[in-house]
Amino acid sequence: MNSADRLQQIQEYYFSKKLREVRGLTAQGKPIINMGIGSPDLQPPKEVITAIQEAVLEEGAHKYQGYQGLPEFRNAVADFYKNNYGVSVSSENEILPLTGSKEGILHISMAFLNKGDKVLIPNPGYPTYTSVTNLVEAIPVFYNLKNENNWEPDFEALELQDLSEVKMMWVNYPHMPTGAKVSAELFEKLIAFGKTHHILIVNDNPYSFVLNENPLSILSVDGAKSTALELNSLSKSFNMAGWRVGMLLGKKEFLDEVLKVKTQMDSGMFYGIQKGAIAALKIGLAQSEVQGSDWFQKMDSIYKQRRKLIWKIADTLNCSYDKTSSGMFVWAKLPEGISSESMVDDLLYNKDIFIAPGTIFGSQGEGYIRFSLCVPEDKIKEALDRL
Repeated sequence: MNSADRLQQIQEYYFSKKLREVRGLTAQGKPIINMGIGSPDLQPPKEVITAIQEAVLEEGAHKYQGYQGLPEFRNAVADFYKNNYGVSVSSENEILPLTGSKEGILHISMAFLNKGDKVLIPNPGYPTYTSVTNLVEAIPVFYNLKNENNWEPDFEALELQDLSEVKMMWVNYPHMPTGAKVSAELFEKLIAFGKTHHILIVNDNPYSFVLNENPLSILSVDGAKSTALELNSLSKSFNMAGWRVGMLLGKKEFLDEVLKVKTQMDSGMFYGIQKGAIAALKIGLAQSEVQGSDWFQKMDSIYKQRRKLIWKIADTLNCSYDKTSSGMFVWAKLPEGISSESMVDDLLYNKDIFIAPGTIFGSQGEGYIRFSLCVPEDKIKEALDRL
């Protein structure tokens, strides 16, 4: 039995494959320190744990839930967006819960892309944008991001291309893997670009509240809903990556199309997870009222300490990096003449340290490596000692 032709252009996700190797080395007794994955190692807020514990005892908690989630969950998302981004969205029909925003990448692509449609994809960028585009038999068109341009799209270069068959553009700000922050001006340019060329702009926005003092949403731009969608999640902001809580926001007409796909793929988000998510979002609302116990400030203080140690590791490797970047990674440029994967393999096999090569995020990632901040301080210090 042959597999589908669409899989010919798809490879197993890098981290799935590489982590299998890392686990194998660990099983052999190697003291591997994993600094490659952005999976938060810290606990969610205690209120979140309490909420799910209590929810599982409620009558009806274990039944199928609605595809559009609990009204209380959607209200919490709407309040969070209003309070933290200054964006008004209707909890009735402009918010769609997802089992993680990664699910949304596939759902959106299936809802809007036909075979042969072209999709603008950032290079470097999240590899799933490319693999999903290939899965739905659309055509990836990469736009290069460069350090000297603050990892922003070169709109002049884009305008020189034939954009007539481009239907969608993926953007991801604050940017992963580089940590580049976003400005309101960049979002305004993206919305204008989408309107001019009739392109659906999708911003993937999970890193707003990690080492970032000015969280922004693309939906804050006037008229953005006519041409843009935004993905968000609780994975990074509230240490809930394994819970798989995401959301898609945009105008009703767009979300109705995505819902047609989603209703074929799952049977709603577990009740207890939604109740935990509501608790997290309410904590996010309180940040402006109780500065001394602000959740995001607490997380940032931990990540700042870890980042200082990561910077020391980068210095030891003679790398350069941006101290103003956001997110839970350090994107570091290697010395000239050293390839990303050779450095990664050297550290893995000779120092028992795993980091991510920049090349998994695209050709523009060659010459870079990425460190995760989701590693306890003692382990980061141990890695520094090994070097």
